[in-house]
Amino acid sequence: MKSSSGKAPSKGFDGRKITTASGIPVDRIYTQTVKADALGNPGEYPFTRGVQRDMYRGRLWTMRQYAGFGSAKESNKRYKYLLAQGQTGLSVAFDLPTQLGLDPDHQRAKGEVGKVGVSIACLDDMRRLFDGIDQAKVSTSMTINATAGTLLALYVAVAKERGANLRELRGTVQNDLLKEFAARGNYIYPPRPSLKLTTDVIDFCAKELPKWNPISISGYHIREAGSNAIQELAFTLANAITYVEAALERGLDIDDFAGRLSFFWNVHNDFLEEISKFRASRRLWAELMKNRFGAKKETSLMLRFHAQTAGSSLTAQQPENNIVRVAYQSLAAILGGCQSLHTNGFDEALALPTERSARIALRTQQILAHETGVVNTVDPLGGSYFIEHLTEELVRNTRTYLAQIEERGGVVRCLETGFIQSEISASAYKVAQAMEKNETIVVGVNQYVESRAEKNAILRISEKLRTERTRELARSRKNRNNKKAKMALKELEMAAKEDRNTIPYVLAYVENGGTLGEISDVFRLVYGVHSEFTGI
Repeated sequence: MKSSSGKAPSKGFDGRKITTASGIPVDRIYTQTVKADALGNPGEYPFTRGVQRDMYRGRLWTMRQYAGFGSAKESNKRYKYLLAQGQTGLSVAFDLPTQLGLDPDHQRAKGEVGKVGVSIACLDDMRRLFDGIDQAKVSTSMTINATAGTLLALYVAVAKERGANLRELRGTVQNDLLKEFAARGNYIYPPRPSLKLTTDVIDFCAKELPKWNPISISGYHIREAGSNAIQELAFTLANAITYVEAALERGLDIDDFAGRLSFFWNVHNDFLEEISKFRASRRLWAELMKNRFGAKKETSLMLRFHAQTAGSSLTAQQPENNIVRVAYQSLAAILGGCQSLHTNGFDEALALPTERSARIALRTQQILAHETGVVNTVDPLGGSYFIEHLTEELVRNTRTYLAQIEERGGVVRCLETGFIQSEISASAYKVAQAMEKNETIVVGVNQYVESRAEKNAILRISEKLRTERTRELARSRKNRNNKKAKMALKELEMAAKEDRNTIPYVLAYVENGGTLGEISDVFRLVYGVHSEFTGI
């Protein structure tokens, strides 16, 4: 890439070529290139400067801590602790068996139950997870994809039992299967039936849960897999276009669901590029929704996003350094106009966060909100010559990628051929090479290294948990009406085979004691199982 002046990238004090993390050349100085009146105002199309007129002067972002481990009872205790510390929304992490549609008593679940998130398999588990927590008053985000419909059904079933008004429930299921094939790998079924199940949730929520976000279209994991900021924008927006097209083909009107689509961005280390990335994402989405899809409602044009600090930037070496990394990444998200934010625990390169590290991560957000003054004016960096230049460059490069994907047949085809996976892999390799050659400095890893290893208290999950969960699940199955359960399961299978919306049938089955693994097995039978693209 060349800089805006047409020259090769300039060099810094140490002789390195100066570019952003995405390779955009950085000039020595910038002058005005974008007229102030071309930027628009906060809360107005194309929303470059923010989706709300008053932003944080009117309301702070939702403070979430991604949490969940072990049993539902243990995770419930952590949620209550975080809410008591001032957290304003819940974010549920599920273990791998739950994400992959396996009950904890399944042989393949051995060694993984409760390890990277909470183990949930049936209605009793979801009751325990939200025991003493008013679902009508708290916004709940659930990081779940292949089994998103099942977890949403379990959440709704508990809310119904407690008399909650479903039309007032607030929260999000991630439900972004396309990025699983591109970057994260926690898929079960092939891309096309996965897209169908994702659309089932969007359709169901549009009709039954109008305040619920049926999808969180996620660039986060694409970035964690090694992409740069341009690829994160392009591949995520391309996925979003695919979801919109699928919902339109289902017969939904664009303005009936677009306002509840949400996004999930990574916040990485290149401070100013990350701020510009968020601005570029809003502008690109507003233009796509207006010009390509003909959306009319203002809310349909708004890109609302949750941000999470970059897990891949955390280091096991000198882990306290991660507190500083997380603080600056969080500041970038806030200056970029996030609606919701999760801050990583400093020890997450070693294990799940402890209560102490989760508290420090939450306090980081609270300090930024109440002590720094960055919330006092809307879009404080708007009009910065460099920020506006980077925003333009990110928009331009993202459009180029989007055009490439269209030319190659769209996202699903690009996943089937491995184009997107290969682009991310090439970027990840480039990043790793730069670090190994000391072209990129990571403090405490390849510079300013300490030979003395430090010991940190880390959270450990007992191997006995799977035995306990197996007993709980056996009791749950014993107590259900098996005749009604079998009938509900058969109706679910018929709905899947006949291409109907499966969510009402999943809800009926979990209310009759059905388990996540049993539901996933029906879908495996009907849709098949996906094999990873290897490039061979």
